[in-house]
Amino acid sequence: MKILICLVMALPGLFSFTANNDMMQQAREKNGQYATINGIRMYYEIHGNDGGIPLVLIHGGGSTIPSNWGTLLPLLAPCYRVIAMELQAHGRTGDRNGPESFQQDAADVAALLQYLHIRQANIVGFSDGACTTMEIAIHHPAIAHKIVLISGNYKRAGMAPGFFEGLEKATFTDMPAPLTTAYLEVNPDQQGVVNMFNKDRAKRMAFRDRTAEDMQSISVPSLVIGGDRDVITAQHFVEMSQVIPGARLAILPGNHGSFIGERLTFEAGSPMPGITAGIIRAFLDGQP
Repeated sequence: MKILICLVMALPGLFSFTANNDMMQQAREKNGQYATINGIRMYYEIHGNDGGIPLVLIHGGGSTIPSNWGTLLPLLAPCYRVIAMELQAHGRTGDRNGPESFQQDAADVAALLQYLHIRQANIVGFSDGACTTMEIAIHHPAIAHKIVLISGNYKRAGMAPGFFEGLEKATFTDMPAPLTTAYLEVNPDQQGVVNMFNKDRAKRMAFRDRTAEDMQSISVPSLVIGGDRDVITAQHFVEMSQVIPGARLAILPGNHGSFIGERLTFEAGSPMPGITAGIIRAFLDGQP
């Protein structure tokens, strides 16, 4: 019954996201909050009021809540209590005198959940957020009930050929304009968006492979989702689903983020975000 209710409530999102995005903007203005987390002032939002297991959304590099989750969040909020945050140096969240890392991001998410008195949650991460979700599942396993890894990688070789070589040469002028605009929409600080780019670039360049032992230690139900034209190879998604015990796999038509309606790759009128939301709901609401 719950899945049916959620599907009916989300049906408009399968065809048009304008109304949903307007409603979510109003909800953000009402639900946005701040907490001091590990020495930084972290911005977060809570949507929905379902009494079940909360759902945590972790954005990708260079993103904000609206730019990463503006399309998908309205399709999930009718079904769950959804917590989304902006990580260190992103959007409305402050910075610390130190590098950003997947380990620190995971510790910050864990601390936010502790602050909110949430003992366990389902966690969905996109891109860098998927890498942070893996870090949580490996080193903070008690807080993860189920995880969804969208367009993430566990080895450097999983990225498209030339990715790290291009990133090594990248400067702020290479940052995609839609992500720059999305940052400035929520935080009109030009130096802040440059700082975010530099920290994200350094974090990605410092990425190190996960060992097979790391991945095999993930004991929670896991779903790997990727695009068939993603910046991570389809073969790598297959490998991830095989190395994580019992993981499920969905490879969808689309590029990096298009099937969740992420700002940079958003395709107006595409049914894919609605389909993706349905896959995530079926996984989360299925048997433990």
